[in-house]
Amino acid sequence: MNAALRNALRTGAILLVFASLGTALLALTHNRTEPVIVRSQHAEKRALLGQVLPATHYDNDLLASEQRVPADELLGTRQASSIWLARRQGVFSGVVLEAVAPDGYSGDIALLIGLDAAGTVTGVRVTAHRETPGLGDYIERAKSAWIDQFSGKSLLTPPDARWKVIKDGGAFDARAGATITPRAVVKAVHGALVYYARHRAAYAAPQETSP
Repeated sequence: MNAALRNALRTGAILLVFASLGTALLALTHNRTEPVIVRSQHAEKRALLGQVLPATHYDNDLLASEQRVPADELLGTRQASSIWLARRQGVFSGVVLEAVAPDGYSGDIALLIGLDAAGTVTGVRVTAHRETPGLGDYIERAKSAWIDQFSGKSLLTPPDARWKVIKDGGAFDARAGATITPRAVVKAVHGALVYYARHRAAYAAPQETSP
């Protein structure tokens, strides 16, 4: 075996050792950090769910109640989305829906909408959007309290015909010069209420218990 071949084999062996050590180190780091990351993500999700459906409405693990539902025009979704079913002492007490306002000024506006069992809005939050900063982004709760005006509303309050911004003869406030964004959100929340009304019986059905 000549010197060049021995050097190549030695170099290959050294690289293999370092690659193995690097892989092992990455695996160890991943195994140690993944549970922390997952816990953090779950905590953030629980906090967000709690903003739209207060904890006083349920005693089950809301995060664990997640179900997937097919895309639906009333929710504005083009693919399956999530719902979370709330129960108190085993009785259905509310739901959190993912919805999308597809006609925002700059595209989709993702929403999380909480409803009590009667179909009254308990809270709405915008979870993603691309609206113009300083103009249409006031729909974010961190920027203003505009989104809070949906709390306490239902399909009957205000009447169906008043589910519009004030400029269009409706009941919902909107800032001058930025009405496309709130129009989209109002329409999306109303659609989610109609969706809930159509599916409420299925959500309220008693849970199946194992024999």
